Amino acid sequence: MTSDPSTLLSELVGKLQPVDTEAGAAAAEYHLQLTKPPGALGRVESLGVQLSAIAGSTLPPAPAPAAVAIFAADHGVLSEGVSPWPQEVTAQMVGNFCGGGAGINAIAQANGIDVVVVNAGVATALPDHPQLVNTPVRLGSDNIRRGPAMSVDEAAQSVALGIETARQLVAGGTRCLLTGDMGIGNTTASTATIGVAVGLDAEAITGRGTGIDDEVFALKTTVIAEVLERARSIDPSDGLALLAEVGGLEIGGIAGLCLGAAEARIPVIIDGVIALAGAVVADRLSPLVRGYMIAGHRSVEPAATVALSHLELDPILELDLRLGEGTGAALAHPIVVAAAAVMNDMATFADVGITDG
Repeated sequence: MTSDPSTLLSELVGKLQPVDTEAGAAAAEYHLQLTKPPGALGRVESLGVQLSAIAGSTLPPAPAPAAVAIFAADHGVLSEGVSPWPQEVTAQMVGNFCGGGAGINAIAQANGIDVVVVNAGVATALPDHPQLVNTPVRLGSDNIRRGPAMSVDEAAQSVALGIETARQLVAGGTRCLLTGDMGIGNTTASTATIGVAVGLDAEAITGRGTGIDDEVFALKTTVIAEVLERARSIDPSDGLALLAEVGGLEIGGIAGLCLGAAEARIPVIIDGVIALAGAVVADRLSPLVRGYMIAGHRSVEPAATVALSHLELDPILELDLRLGEGTGAALAHPIVVAAAAVMNDMATFADVGITDG
């Protein structure tokens, strides 16, 4: 971890470049030459155009190898009863990820995606493991119903952790980053982060997370409403202030991963509502990062749809997912790979002598 995360963040933001719209336009024109009716591959075509704009090349490189970075952290707001799952499950699931037994492990293995687990702020000390980046910013966040989740400096540290994770993966050859998350209580923090950013009421954005019953759902909605009211004093355009006030340490890590993808000019596939909260924070830190984001799916959480609309992201999949971990991003990755393959491997009308209608 850098000793000065604020400097790291400001330097990175200062050198980010927008995606190459000229390359994207050239890619769109090139699609018209491929042996298919215009637009016949639908969303796959627009994905290919986006990949071209990200890479700055009409023919984009394959977005592979890919890696999903699972940022894990605990949340003080869990003490308010917003989830029936105990805090210990976060640490237990980190062990499951490292052991290869979770949903994301199965889906990632099926699609040739590497899995890296990052302890951003689990509340208990974790044993070291070869697959675990074990450098927590702090042991869990504070209770956002009662006050800020963390200090602004700690928020910057969590973002820096995500940036450094991205840099290490890219240095190792990764060419597409996927967001993952784990943290009991994190849909509350994520929903609050999105709610503060877009200015919506709790009733419009609160979901059932892991499948809570009506009583817990009513309590969760009340808690989020109080969090939103308490956070009215902050500037929602200030990404670090937003993260520090109502976010979570894994949300900061995801924001940093998004920034790191933009720095490396590679795509980042966004998972569900927790990942989208991180994406919103990243967008607040630098709007340029939005062009590098690909929405893997539409979560059933209402705040996810709100965030997708806010970020102007069109999700690839709609499978009623709500697991997190990066599962939706991993399921979407083969389609992103296919979008690049179409650009690079499909023949043009001129290549095969077919008359272009």
